[in-house]
Amino acid sequence: MSRGSGGGYDRHITIFSPEGRLYQVEYAFKAVKSSGITSIGVRGKDSVCVVTQKKLPDKLLDQTSVTHLFPITKSLGLLATGITADARTLVQQARNEAAEFRHKYGYEMPVDVLARWVADKSQVYTQHAYMRPLGVVAMILAMDEEKGPQLFKCDPAGHFFGHKATSAGVKEQEAINFLEKKMKNDPAFSYDETVQTTISALQSVLQEDFKSNEIEVGVVSKENPVFRILTTEEIEEHLTAISERD
Repeated sequence: MSRGSGGGYDRHITIFSPEGRLYQVEYAFKAVKSSGITSIGVRGKDSVCVVTQKKLPDKLLDQTSVTHLFPITKSLGLLATGITADARTLVQQARNEAAEFRHKYGYEMPVDVLARWVADKSQVYTQHAYMRPLGVVAMILAMDEEKGPQLFKCDPAGHFFGHKATSAGVKEQEAINFLEKKMKNDPAFSYDETVQTTISALQSVLQEDFKSNEIEVGVVSKENPVFRILTTEEIEEHLTAISERD
């Protein structure tokens, strides 16, 4: 949709086109895909795993400084797909919000409350002409004491839903089709199965075998409810297990 063909309806975020579309919000979804990255999240029986590609735009970059995985609190993790600069400002505000919640109520912010807050923030950005939507799809994961493993996805329009498995980015639809087959009978994946299913889903959709430094993996589990990012050694072990299995 070029500026000309939008009939001027894409100039402002607050103007609906005659078909009832908000072009700027649609452009935000396109911005997520233009990052050229695909992310996948899977919820197991007692764990959640998210995997994303780790692409270095420049060979001179220090690999350790490039990440799409962010801890919000000790137990809440966020995977951002899209414009990393937008993601960082969202993460910073989410951390402040979670810290305020902890201070105000005396317990950690539940994952669904954070997901709602992120979604509400995104939705407000679609209403005001002086803001632009964040070009970020956020997957939020945590272990809930009562509900068990939780995986939420929030998008630039302000939707947020809990998922058994989900995807964001370039090959989002292909990944969702793949995951629908995998999750058809609601399998109760163990921790290892959850991690390996998530990685192999990404490999299958992108049709390539990754090296351990080409992907990032974030996990929470019942045994260890702290959000953590797997080391390259741990990722290598899972990659080896997948190749042996196949």
